[in-house]
Amino acid sequence: MREGALEVFLFPASMMTIKQRRILIKGTIFALIVGLIFFLSRYGPQPFSVMGPPGEHIGKLFTKRKKLARFLVSLGPYSSAIFILLQALQVIISPIPGELTGAVGGYVYGVSFGFLFSTVGLTLGSWAAFEIADILGKPFIERFVRKDILDKFDFISTNTGAVICFLLFLLPGFPKDVLCFILGLTGMRLSTFLIISTLGRMPGTYLLTVQGASLRSQDYATAVLIAVISVVLVLLGYLYKDRFVHRMKSTPG
Repeated sequence: MREGALEVFLFPASMMTIKQRRILIKGTIFALIVGLIFFLSRYGPQPFSVMGPPGEHIGKLFTKRKKLARFLVSLGPYSSAIFILLQALQVIISPIPGELTGAVGGYVYGVSFGFLFSTVGLTLGSWAAFEIADILGKPFIERFVRKDILDKFDFISTNTGAVICFLLFLLPGFPKDVLCFILGLTGMRLSTFLIISTLGRMPGTYLLTVQGASLRSQDYATAVLIAVISVVLVLLGYLYKDRFVHRMKSTPG
């Protein structure tokens, strides 16, 4: 059965518009994915204990990270599910720092699972931000994203190549969470958006995860090295961000 026929069968036209049906279907899929995450979390990898010397050392340096790590451990079998949702929320809610949650993922779950959980969470959050912008439109997004920021990137449209958008996600220091909302206003295909946003976030996510795992294993040299690399990349991204955006604006669609 084709998608359109399925929509009509599940949600008769007399009850809601096609757009409303599609929103409801996407919302249902999103809820099912979250439910699956909680189910798999119950039987998946559990967080490392943060008690003892490593936890004490990290607490002296990063109190907030220690508190978040202890909170996640206290959740038991549903720890990874809550962590994934926290990663998703930090895309939508700016006050939650991604640098904090990303490093804690590596510290609590190790490199492999920390990176996996962070990537899943960031993908869900990016998807949610994209859909919020697509459904509610520019007037609503302007309530929490400054108009001058939206106007600055008004060159991003459906004619803008996916490669350019991918580079924007890859660019250190670029406001990737805001970019999710902006792309939601452009009419970009959801599948294209999910691919470029997920792949574009991966390098930074991996660095944060390794940094957290290094602190866990008390490999402070690696942790400091990654911190220095991250600062340098962010600084370069900040210094050359406007030049890069200007060049993208002059690039034909």
